Amino acid sequence: MVLLCPGAVLADVPGVASDAAGYATEGTCDRCHQQQANAWQGSDHSWAMRPAQPANVLGDFEGAKFEEAGVSARFHRSEQRYLVTLKGPDEPEATWEVAYTFGHRPLQQYLVTRPGGRLQALTLAWDSRDKAAGGQRWFSLYPGQSFSVDDPLHWQGRYQNWNAMCADCHSTHLQKGYQPDTDQFATTWQELSVGCQSCHGAGQRHIDWAEGRLPDASDAPGLPVALGALSGQQLAQQCARCHSRRQMLGVGHQMGEPLLNVALPALLTEGFYYPDGQIQGEVYVYGSFSQSRMHQMGVTCTDCHDPHSGQLKQQGNALCTQCHGSRPDPRFVSLRPGSYDSEAHHHHPSGSEGALCVNCHMPETTYMVVDPRRDHSFLIPRPDDRGETGSPDPCTDCHQEMSPGDASEWIVRWFEKGERRRSERPHWGPAFNAARSGDPDALALLIELVTDQTQPEPVRATAVASLPLYGNDALPHLEAALRDPSASVRAAAVPIFAEAPEAVKVRLLLSLLDDPMLAVRDEALKALAGTSPQGLGEAQPRFAQQLEAYHQRLRQNADLPGNRLNLAVLEARMGDVEGAIGHYEAALNMDPYFFPARVNLVTLLSQQGSVDRVRAVLDQGLALDDIAPADRAQLAYLRGLAAAQSGELEQANRWLEQAIALQPDHLRSHYNRALILDRLGRKEEALGALQQGLRLAPQAPDLLYASVYLNATLGNLPQALSDLATLRQLRPDDPQLERLESQLRGQ
Repeated sequence: MVLLCPGAVLADVPGVASDAAGYATEGTCDRCHQQQANAWQGSDHSWAMRPAQPANVLGDFEGAKFEEAGVSARFHRSEQRYLVTLKGPDEPEATWEVAYTFGHRPLQQYLVTRPGGRLQALTLAWDSRDKAAGGQRWFSLYPGQSFSVDDPLHWQGRYQNWNAMCADCHSTHLQKGYQPDTDQFATTWQELSVGCQSCHGAGQRHIDWAEGRLPDASDAPGLPVALGALSGQQLAQQCARCHSRRQMLGVGHQMGEPLLNVALPALLTEGFYYPDGQIQGEVYVYGSFSQSRMHQMGVTCTDCHDPHSGQLKQQGNALCTQCHGSRPDPRFVSLRPGSYDSEAHHHHPSGSEGALCVNCHMPETTYMVVDPRRDHSFLIPRPDDRGETGSPDPCTDCHQEMSPGDASEWIVRWFEKGERRRSERPHWGPAFNAARSGDPDALALLIELVTDQTQPEPVRATAVASLPLYGNDALPHLEAALRDPSASVRAAAVPIFAEAPEAVKVRLLLSLLDDPMLAVRDEALKALAGTSPQGLGEAQPRFAQQLEAYHQRLRQNADLPGNRLNLAVLEARMGDVEGAIGHYEAALNMDPYFFPARVNLVTLLSQQGSVDRVRAVLDQGLALDDIAPADRAQLAYLRGLAAAQSGELEQANRWLEQAIALQPDHLRSHYNRALILDRLGRKEEALGALQQGLRLAPQAPDLLYASVYLNATLGNLPQALSDLATLRQLRPDDPQLERLESQLRGQ
């Protein structure tokens, strides 16, 4: 057994910054603001991160043991040190010292120091709930699973790294200090946990004034961020710096600034959100709340949550009836008075679970095994949408014996005399569901969402990001979105034009380099990267300066595979091919399962003619265990193309057969397999391969072109002419089709 103590890597351990940067010492605010400090002491913010000391450690370290899926652990102490002895299926037993606690309810995690300035979070956590609720036990955050040491989900892996994954929102004024060339950290903070200055800004000048140390006594500086002067939506954006799924822009939290000058929130995409916008992945509140009518009307986080304790201001339905009651909050004049806390509204026995507002309008999803979190989009229950989109709904989640259709009928029956029939109110769920499945009818629905300024910003931005699926028909609306009043919509529209001809890109995107929001400027820079100096004209010096600053921010945050991917894409567009290849390879070293980096690397290497390197990258991916079938199918497809490029046609055909078996609806696999079979002289089989694809997509132009050719060469002229007629309907202005028809009829 090896005992690894923090002293072995002490020089690299994160700590308090040597430069105070205007921040006061932790706890200084308490002298004047004791009431707020007392409320904060028991809050989640106060417990965000603490030293591993007896007052802070909640877990059982008195010899408690844990065993599951080949992993064994013993939690014990040596005087004041908290130790964990771990053994995995393919790793020897070793003992590690806990340096910090992380959170406190409903679970507490533990951080261990590692070389390179890292803190790593153990994937065995303490369930701090009461024993009657199933707590007071050690449990795995990945039940029934174990990971090899080189897996990014192993506790020493990339996705359990505190510096990259967690630190930014668990400490005050955190400076990550990532060094991309060595993949190391020099991380510092001003306060270990989330303290006063995390929200109010650096406070030393305010304290100097309060304690009479400023030379001019008439100078009375307040705190840097006047939270009380912000609107409800502006205040929610301050919380969203942490309470959102987002891409940070590398400029720090910058309290007081609009959110899109600091971060770019995630869209309502598959895996993060259900089609109707309900939470699916771990998305941290803001993305759902910003869809809500409450957010649009100015309701904000502190209307329900005490900002210092984090606790709800009222319990039960009283929280909601402070606005939605017989005397609505006067700020929200559109609210109608009503007895919402009554059986006439909720149609459940008073005092029952079904009578609680939150159980119908804020359903829970459990993350990290024991942590239920409520959806904040405040949707009206729509069981009819569940039948159409697969989104969950609280009615049938509770009444599992009931079908979505039956539940919808009950709602219609209850509210048929009201002004609004709940089951008939339009919603964006069907539009996004149709777009995700590639339904051509979704275009009109998406355009309606994009052009309706009353729709929530994340909904409109997500609709914009979905429009490219529909080709030229969507272009006018995409161009209009670049000038939209919403920065989220503008940011979503920009990437679509990255592959446009240079003159078009410059015409549409150059003015966005002056956009008031950094997130939009960054998207424009990324899309314009690689544009010639001639194309940029007089804007070239300013563009180069902005691009270099953006490039440096990406480098300083290239500590995760997705961030390395962004850096690689930018460098490829800038013409630094070897640099881009290096960053793609670094992303795959961090996470060999990170599929986008592998595909992009293969594409870039193919463009360079590096056939052997392409095969090696694909073979490494195909050798991985437990990759998703769709990802394996794509790798097999690319492997088939690489074999064809080398003239290994039989091998190429076998790879494409494997790709089709894994993903039968991938049209390019059918198309390329047909071309390869044709080159092998197996024309009848080639035609069969095309017909498989055409059964899936009867109007796919590439498949129709190839079918015309193969049928003509096999002497099936009527079928060739029939396919050509379909093509001419799809592309009536294509002069090549008219010439092709003349040739066929001449035969």
